[in-house]
Amino acid sequence: MNHKPRVRFAPSPTGYFHVGGARTALFNWLFARKLKGSFILRIEDTDEERNKPEWIKGIYDALNWLGLNWDEGPYRQSERYQLYKKAADKLIEQGNAYYCECSKEDVAARALPNSTPGYDGFCRDKNLGPGPKRALRFKVPPIGVTVVDDIIRGQVEFAHSSFEDFIIVKSSGGPIFVLANVVDDADMGITHIIRGEEHLPTTPKAILLWKAIYPDIPIPRYAHVPLLVNEKRQKLSKRRDPVALEDYKNQGYLPEAMLNYLVLLGWAPKDGREVLNLDEMINEFSLEEVNLSPSFFDVKKLRHFNGIYIRDLSDKDFISLCEPWLNTSKIEKTSNNLETFSKLAPLVKQRVEVLGQVIPMVEFAFADEVEIDEKSWQKSVLKNKDLSLAILSESFEKFLHLDWDVESLHKSLEEIGQNLGLKLSKTQASIRVAITGNSVGLPLFDSMVIIGRDICLLRISKAIERLKLELSD
Repeated sequence: MNHKPRVRFAPSPTGYFHVGGARTALFNWLFARKLKGSFILRIEDTDEERNKPEWIKGIYDALNWLGLNWDEGPYRQSERYQLYKKAADKLIEQGNAYYCECSKEDVAARALPNSTPGYDGFCRDKNLGPGPKRALRFKVPPIGVTVVDDIIRGQVEFAHSSFEDFIIVKSSGGPIFVLANVVDDADMGITHIIRGEEHLPTTPKAILLWKAIYPDIPIPRYAHVPLLVNEKRQKLSKRRDPVALEDYKNQGYLPEAMLNYLVLLGWAPKDGREVLNLDEMINEFSLEEVNLSPSFFDVKKLRHFNGIYIRDLSDKDFISLCEPWLNTSKIEKTSNNLETFSKLAPLVKQRVEVLGQVIPMVEFAFADEVEIDEKSWQKSVLKNKDLSLAILSESFEKFLHLDWDVESLHKSLEEIGQNLGLKLSKTQASIRVAITGNSVGLPLFDSMVIIGRDICLLRISKAIERLKLELSD
């Protein structure tokens, strides 16, 4: 007998790939890899009105980017309608399902006088056959309870009186996802269903269907992972929160950092470590240790994680990962420019949290004429025009002849500051703006050495010219 688990990730292609879906896929994948089981990809694309081909491709691209390779699939529910029809026919033959001609408006109107909203079984005993505008409903046993044996939540009981005879096939003939999922899970030999907590209310319906259609096949074990919430403890929303995995990829997050952060949303290793590589996740992950509380998706913490992973890259790998951003920037791909970037890269790597920050940080080194940030100019230069002019002018004269290295530049500017009664940080502020265009950025002296004496002197002279004009106004 095969005891290896078979799990499935079954997203619906109705929008961008959600970080919550990525967390669910990861938990399934880790569980399968740890126990040498199978990770199956299944696309729930029966909602023809909301599905789009680009969103299906987005699912594949997202999983590939994260490195969550699947062992079987991708299966498409839209290609499996005959299986669902066969299951529905069986339920009808057994007397476990019936056709209903009630519209939503009919159901709502009859429910108005009742304390309990919902469908009241109006067509249960009408013995209707198939026809236009007739949906197929499952007969929920009127008494009793269905127990969900959940690995994370324990035994969760649902009284049959708490839910109605639910629709399993729409009036259009399309299956409702709970029927399609049960049929697919049985057909694919799924042993464990690991999914979001929001699906827990539909689980007793799935169990009732399973028992009716497949009485001889063991019901899978369930594990409903906690919700992801924002800083206000509201469930993450596509309309309100930054949840699209594609956006994080495009901003320059690393897949390794994303995986590391996602695995900690609801689970943590026993020793409390936070930075984990993939092998450690596989070896240590346990569904039994996933907690019940909602998990805060903290973008600031994710960004911090990403910075850790970026700083851990080799310079060569960092430069390689920056190429897509270089390719979309205004920086010309000359051999000199690529050499300059390779020299700047070790400095940049220590200061960015996402790769999307790289180009704004280095553009000053490649511009024919540096673009001055006006706020920086106001704050670091114009605040004391005469003092700034003295610093710029004396620096220009000293920089003409000194050795062009970090130590010499540092010593020279320090001496200028001492003569003016200033600390080095105050002295170099106007020089930084003149050369880089900004009041913050990479280490100044290292940057000056890399871009060269001639460019630095030219930019300082232009800053002097501008300052003199503003002094004369």
